[in-house]
Amino acid sequence: MTSPPSMTSPDETKADLTVMISGGFALAYEAVLPDFERATGLTVRTLSGASQGEGPRTIRHQLDHGARVDVVILSNEGLHALTDEGRIVEGSGVALATAPLAAAVRAGAPTPEIGTVAALTRTLMAARLVVMPGSTSGLFIQDTVFPRLGLAGTVRKRVLPRGSDSAAALAAGEADLALGPVSELVDVPGIEVVGLLPDDVQLVQTFAAAIVAGSAAVEPARRLIAHLVSDHAAAAIRRTGMEPVGRA
Repeated sequence: MTSPPSMTSPDETKADLTVMISGGFALAYEAVLPDFERATGLTVRTLSGASQGEGPRTIRHQLDHGARVDVVILSNEGLHALTDEGRIVEGSGVALATAPLAAAVRAGAPTPEIGTVAALTRTLMAARLVVMPGSTSGLFIQDTVFPRLGLAGTVRKRVLPRGSDSAAALAAGEADLALGPVSELVDVPGIEVVGLLPDDVQLVQTFAAAIVAGSAAVEPARRLIAHLVSDHAAAAIRRTGMEPVGRA
C-alpha cells in the first residue's frame, strides 16, 4: 500500500479542507492533490487512517474521538460502516477506483509462485513470515483466504495496522511476503510486486470518497471529490495498479 501521503499538511486553522485517507488510494491522491490546490486556491490538510479494523489508527476511531474531517477516502466496506452510523452526508459517496489483492517480496528476493491456488498455498506455507494490514484486505485474507486454502492457524503471519507498515516490514527483511491491495505495494522502495492473487481467492476492493456529516466545507469537499474522478486523476489511478470508477 504505498505509504500514507507524504506531503506536509497545513495546520487545521490554515486549511480550507481536511481529508482523512486510508492507504489504498493514497498514492493516486498524493499525485493529483497539488494540481487541485493550484487550480482552486484551496489548502487541504491530509490525515491518515485505516478503513477498518481495531485500534486508534482507524478512521472510525479517530472520528469517534473528535477528529475534525470534511472528506474521508477509504474502502467501500469502511464507508458503509460509517454511513450506517450516520457519519456521512447522504448521497455524497463516490466510488473512485478498484484495486485487486497482490503479493510482494523484498527487492531482489526470489520470485515465488502465486498464480494458482495450489502455488499460492505452497508459497504461504513456506514463508518465514507473511505480513498484511489489519484493515479490509487483511480481514478478508485472514477470515476467507486462509480458511479456504486450509491454512487457518498454520500460516506464520503478522497483522500490522496499515499497509505501509506491512511494506516497511517486508523491505526491512522482517517478512518474506506481504499481501494487500496492489496500490499499497507498488512503487514502494525495497519491495517488488510478484503479481495478483488467483481469482478464487481474490478481493477487488473499491475505494470511495464521501463528505463527513457536520462538515463546514461541503462545497470545497464536493470540488475535491469531483477532481478525484476527473480524467487527470484517472491517469494517476492507473499508474498505481488500480482502475478508475468515478461514479456515485
